Amino acid sequence: MSSFEIQGGTKLVGEIVPQGAKNEALQVICAVLLTSEPVVIENIPDIRDVNKLIDMLRRLGVKVRQLEEGSDEFGRTFEFDASEISMDAYQEKDFCIQAAALRGSIMLMGPLLARCGKAVVPQPGGDKIGRRRLDTHYMGMEQLGAEVRYTVNGYQVEAQQGLKGCYMLLDEASVTGTANIVMAAVMAEGKTTIMNAACEPYVYQLCKMLNRMGAKIEGVGSNLLTIEGVKELHGCRHRLLPDMIEVGSFIGLAAMTQGDITIKNVNVEHLGLIPQVFRRLGIEIWQKGDDLYIPSQEHYEIERFMDGSVMTIADAPWPGFTPDLISIALVVATQAKGSVLIHQKMFESRLFFVDKLIDMGAQIILCDPHRATVIGIDREYRLRGVRMSSPDIRAGVALLIAALSANGVSRIDNIEQIDRGYQHIDERLRRLGANIKRID
Repeated sequence: MSSFEIQGGTKLVGEIVPQGAKNEALQVICAVLLTSEPVVIENIPDIRDVNKLIDMLRRLGVKVRQLEEGSDEFGRTFEFDASEISMDAYQEKDFCIQAAALRGSIMLMGPLLARCGKAVVPQPGGDKIGRRRLDTHYMGMEQLGAEVRYTVNGYQVEAQQGLKGCYMLLDEASVTGTANIVMAAVMAEGKTTIMNAACEPYVYQLCKMLNRMGAKIEGVGSNLLTIEGVKELHGCRHRLLPDMIEVGSFIGLAAMTQGDITIKNVNVEHLGLIPQVFRRLGIEIWQKGDDLYIPSQEHYEIERFMDGSVMTIADAPWPGFTPDLISIALVVATQAKGSVLIHQKMFESRLFFVDKLIDMGAQIILCDPHRATVIGIDREYRLRGVRMSSPDIRAGVALLIAALSANGVSRIDNIEQIDRGYQHIDERLRRLGANIKRID
């Protein structure tokens, strides 16, 4: 187990480039299983979850090759050749353990079902942030004609008669559920209509990639997708978007450390409400072309609603504020002037890291598992360094941001959680002037 040791209180200055989008990578890498032709994907981040998924593809028989062309310091380019794939890996105990440890492995189901007619799905793991049901995935596959059987170790999904298009109304606008169903439906017989589809940029990007491969998907970017099944798909070249969660994290980092930071090449059109929400917390953000510049601010003040009531920051399906940035918004509010209600609607355990911020001196009232009231202290006094442990990816980075702004030395244990979603974060922060080191 590794830890970060952080000497806080340094103003961070400079430019930083967001990595390729983790959540998009987990989807489009699974999609390479849909074709026997080579697929090239650019801007793949070097993070634990993505690397585990690539290793799983290798074990399924996919030939994976890293290319020099298109690779740069923060984004790798890989060629995937899934001309020969085998389900034999699912008979290996260690492969199933690996699949169960990675929540993104659930998205192997749709492509394998479309290409091979069957899939095995170990019960996936991931962050412990509350209930994360998978009903949408399995109900969608059943409506396409697959049979889902529960076993002790997970699920077996099989389409003996092939997949057939249909109309379906998703019970929730699940991002991974939508992606999985779309990947199965593109090679199903006939027409599939998906109502209440997720329309996050990750799904948008996946659908655009599949269309370049020869799929026929209409309504891309909306919550109503129409898919005409095709018999085969072809190779293509695809580039991942910048990770909008990293962009939001860096905005919060700049505000908390009174830094002067430019976030390069953020692809503003796919950030949705992220800049607007942080501006409501009082953070000054300037757009310069496709870059965001956050100037140094001694103070920032939380807005109120037009009727004078206390601001509420809540997560919502796209284009609402992404739940992955609720933890960052909460920690930023601790040093603002004013109060805000943070409402995490989706996951009932995601706010349980606030006790660590309270230990650091933050004024937070945890109202219930989904809501916390933050009373901003307007830098009247700085947070203090403490020892803590990262409970999940996003809370871990929120604690890291708090530690970088705090007085004294902090230590964050279990940073493998942070490494799952943020590429070489300590090295990148040191380039901005952060005093952070990785210790075993």
